[in-house]
Amino acid sequence: MALRADRSVSMAYTAACFFTTAAVHMDLVTPFQIYFNPTLIFKRLQIWRLLTSFLYFGELGFSFIFKLLFTYRYCKMLEDTSFRGRTADFVFMFLFGGVIITVFALFVNLLFLSQAFSLMMVYIWCRRNPSIRLNILGIVSMSAAYLPWLILVLSLLAGDSALVDALGIAVGHIYFFLEDVFPNQPGGKKLLVTPGILKRIFDEPDLDPNYNPLPEDIVNQQNDNDPLHED
Repeated sequence: MALRADRSVSMAYTAACFFTTAAVHMDLVTPFQIYFNPTLIFKRLQIWRLLTSFLYFGELGFSFIFKLLFTYRYCKMLEDTSFRGRTADFVFMFLFGGVIITVFALFVNLLFLSQAFSLMMVYIWCRRNPSIRLNILGIVSMSAAYLPWLILVLSLLAGDSALVDALGIAVGHIYFFLEDVFPNQPGGKKLLVTPGILKRIFDEPDLDPNYNPLPEDIVNQQNDNDPLHED
């Protein structure tokens, strides 16, 4: 049975990020218990770190609120446009991006993967909406296609490591290429296929093409669609 379509994956992810940060703020857990550590994950079986490392954006404060709202905005826009009515495909994008980011993180020193995951979604939305004009803080007006690169430059100017942002852009490009570019190339084909189990969980089931409604069902449906009809 499919989950209700009005349940937002974006809201669920944002809420998980908020509650994870709140738990750290209230000293229920510490960042040392949730950061990405391959040794602890694979040798001590602290499997939860594979998830919690995607849910922490830093200490509770203005920077956290800005990052959380920024992530929710682009995640929700992606869900409401490219993935409208395709919740299972959206969840599969989450899983694909999370797995690829995790694989890359095995070879570099990254403690938390949430920023890379956020920028991956921003990159995908921007590539699918390149001509949309964005107004950045009322100062800069630019095409959406340049937003991920602006974020990367700002990280460099702020003295932060650009590795996380570069990873998000790289994984976003991998997904965009496999999903949007390669299938449309000569000899290309769709490589990213959403598993059926996700479609059964998240998408509404397709109507049976052999189903013939009863006459009274047709009459009731017509009455429901007639604004002048009164019971």
